[in-house]
Amino acid sequence: MSTADTLPPDYGVDAPGVIRNLFLAGGAGVLLWASKVLGWWPAAIAVGPVRFELAPMGITIGVVCLALGAWMFWTSKVGKIRERERLLDRIPWTGAERVLDVGCGRGLMLVGAAKRLTTGHATGIDIWQAEDLSGNRPDAPLENARRESVADRVEVQTADMRQVPFSDATFDAVISCAAIHNLYEASDRAKAIREIARVLKPGGHAVIDDIRHGREYAAAFRAAGCAKVESVGSPAAALLLGILTWGSLRPATLRVTR
Repeated sequence: MSTADTLPPDYGVDAPGVIRNLFLAGGAGVLLWASKVLGWWPAAIAVGPVRFELAPMGITIGVVCLALGAWMFWTSKVGKIRERERLLDRIPWTGAERVLDVGCGRGLMLVGAAKRLTTGHATGIDIWQAEDLSGNRPDAPLENARRESVADRVEVQTADMRQVPFSDATFDAVISCAAIHNLYEASDRAKAIREIARVLKPGGHAVIDDIRHGREYAAAFRAAGCAKVESVGSPAAALLLGILTWGSLRPATLRVTR
């Protein structure tokens, strides 16, 4: 057996630019604090009679940014595998489903779904933006499918989630994880949700997990006529992450029945 045949799947690092910036900001904050402690610089600014001490602010921001960057890296390499299984458990699988992964990236959800299939088939679509996921390219999910022994159940296409290239009511299940928020305009995100609803068969299930815009997605699914839209994420976790990231992350998970 060759080394390539024994390699584990590689699902990349999510938002590598964000993680880099968090580590840079964190390092700068700690360095500012250290400059005060080590006597290199007073780490203070005087504005008239008011003196602003920068060291306490530096260490606070530094620790928060470093911790958040470390958490994001850990979730990219370890935590998201566990989260994948939790999300896929939301769908009542028979093994015969035709599945669509919207914004499949390197195939985390796509391959996970394929592993639950017997006679079914999983298709992933993406436009392969490397700034959203390290090493994001069409051959990556296919290679991960091969490493996970499900290559015969997986295919990928280059396609925009706002114009899904499939007929109405094609899929039994649609999944999407941390993808739709990359559309910056609300109108574009609404188009993507309508497309997901369109290609989902009556009685089919969708699980949408994202770092923000959960209420917006739920409203769009209801407007598209979906029979049942449930928020199944943890409100406590969403609140905590919202506080720690100053509102940048507001995660939500939706389970939708067409």
